[in-house]
Amino acid sequence: MTDSAAMVTEQLAEAIRTADGRAQDVDAQARDALADTTAVLSEGGAPAQLAGAAVAALGERAAELLREDPWSVLGVPGVQPSNADAFARGLLGPDAGPGDARRANALVQWLLERAALHGHTAVELPDLRAGLAREGVPDPDDALLAVVTDGHVMTFQEEGDDEDESEDGPVGRVLLALDRLALAEESLADGLVRLTSTFPGRDTAAGGPEWTPDGRGGADESADAGADGGPDGDHGAERGSLAGPGVGGAAQDSEPGGESGPNDGGAGGEPAGDTGSGTSATTELGAGGGPERAAVQGGEDAAVERPGWEEVAAGAPNSSAAALVRAVADAPVVLHTGGETARSEPVALLRAARELGLRAALVAAHADSARRLGGDAVPLGQLLATTARDADGALALDLLIVCDASSVDVELAATVVESLGDGARLVFSGDPGDLWSPGPGRVFADLLAAKPGPVVASRQPDFGPIGELVSGIGIGEFEPVASPDKEVVLVQARDAAEAVHRAVQLVGDSIPRALGIPAEEVRVLTPVHPGPAGTRALNAALKARLNPGPGQFGGFDAGDAVVHAPTPSALREGVVRRAVPEGLEIAFGTETAVVPREHIGELRHGWALTAHQAAGRRWPGVVVVATADAGPELTRQWLYTACGRAERHLSLVSGLAPAALQQNVATQVARPRTTRLRAILAGE
Repeated sequence: MTDSAAMVTEQLAEAIRTADGRAQDVDAQARDALADTTAVLSEGGAPAQLAGAAVAALGERAAELLREDPWSVLGVPGVQPSNADAFARGLLGPDAGPGDARRANALVQWLLERAALHGHTAVELPDLRAGLAREGVPDPDDALLAVVTDGHVMTFQEEGDDEDESEDGPVGRVLLALDRLALAEESLADGLVRLTSTFPGRDTAAGGPEWTPDGRGGADESADAGADGGPDGDHGAERGSLAGPGVGGAAQDSEPGGESGPNDGGAGGEPAGDTGSGTSATTELGAGGGPERAAVQGGEDAAVERPGWEEVAAGAPNSSAAALVRAVADAPVVLHTGGETARSEPVALLRAARELGLRAALVAAHADSARRLGGDAVPLGQLLATTARDADGALALDLLIVCDASSVDVELAATVVESLGDGARLVFSGDPGDLWSPGPGRVFADLLAAKPGPVVASRQPDFGPIGELVSGIGIGEFEPVASPDKEVVLVQARDAAEAVHRAVQLVGDSIPRALGIPAEEVRVLTPVHPGPAGTRALNAALKARLNPGPGQFGGFDAGDAVVHAPTPSALREGVVRRAVPEGLEIAFGTETAVVPREHIGELRHGWALTAHQAAGRRWPGVVVVATADAGPELTRQWLYTACGRAERHLSLVSGLAPAALQQNVATQVARPRTTRLRAILAGE
């Protein structure tokens, strides 16, 4: 039995124990499921090694499902339509025709899953029709009608032009979506409406002058304003409009893709400490670092008067931070935009919220981003897994601040909103110029377009040559910048091969020698994985230069830079330490973990990454490779994100003529994504 098969056997055995409550013969059942699936696959001419993945994807009834519907094998990762057709012919013989309804259904599901990998949460009907035609379905329209009628996918029709009320006016587009993505967008929109409709207003919401934190302090409530409990107020309010109130001062509307701050600049502020107003804001953390409660503490026998929102806003470090504090005082959902320097504003908001006695948390997309925000920030996944819950199962929080909002996909965003209790406040903070999430959706861009609450645009720019270059890219301009200390260097290459050579030379010699930045603190970013200048070619060349070796441990050697990416949205950087019987021991920052042998396929060399993999992270030195081989991936949004990953030095190796690169930045804004969230919010 292969390692992957053994892993699936154990996972299936555990699932059967949990579901059936039986402790007898479960291992035998799991082995039988694997054996039965292997037999069916072999009968149809498919490789037996696929059995583990098939059971993992289709469940313990995989053999039965495959026999009933051979094209269901398309649900197994890596299987292509041609493979599924060959398998179906092996099982069904001449009955396996291209017009089989089961084939059409499986192809629709496969096309939707493929679209999700490219960020779409839905696909327009004509695109699906064209996809079925490419795969040889005889009558795509009839096939789609059957799939929709049988309820295998969800179908939506958006409204046409609101200004054209004639009968001949344009009809809105028809979209098809996978159940899980359609439900995630609906759930996210419903959750935002719930937060809006249950918000009792500034005075009675958490932190307001009439706020009485039920069950969080007894008779002396102000002495302990952080124990479990929710804010007072009428939580039975009707579902209301999502149109948020305007915010004065530095708060202003911002369109997604519009001008925004660049991605380089100062640190993200200090963790909350002495408030400077005679009050100490302290936070008791759970085992995982998530906040359990925030308490305003005074003397043993005397209550301490809490400051008000205006008081803490006046104490904010700058006008943008003050505008953010005031917006959060009045609205349950707030959107905050800005570059790297602007990340100090959510930190200031966290400090203000805890000074008010709110249970508040600041999260980032991953550990590196949380580290740059300061000691009180934690990764979003960690907060969801470890933070204490109220009696109703909601996070025990009055305010949640989510940084790196552009990196949050629709399923994760829905989970976040669903986890908040009625009357809680939510802030999404991010840079609208950054690439959208690795997973499906473009949540932050859709929210900025729909405006379910006030939008606070930071006035803090990112300074220095890198900040100046990135800021120009953000508004569609690519011009050389003055760089007396070599913060920005433009390197011209004739073609992809020379671009790879230049990048390796920069990482292995020029940057460490001239600037004192070690090679291990430099990353190379490129738009795609395949191709002559993709991550695979670059990593092979970088390994040969930086850590040559035979790849004796599943293609890796001790000292190799790697990334572990079990899913597109979950990526960790590490260094291979050694091989152990269980797998590969990897140093992930300050922690060491073993990647099991059956999961080594999830590892990739990590000297070169795509900008999507790098989003939210930063390094002292970055080499950006831009060549014509990248095709449509080389957009303004991509270049903005990639160049913004550099802290001290940026080398841009271009295989394009300067005029061609300028044209890309000016005209190729972003790869489009089809989503429904904006339309759903507009209809609420």
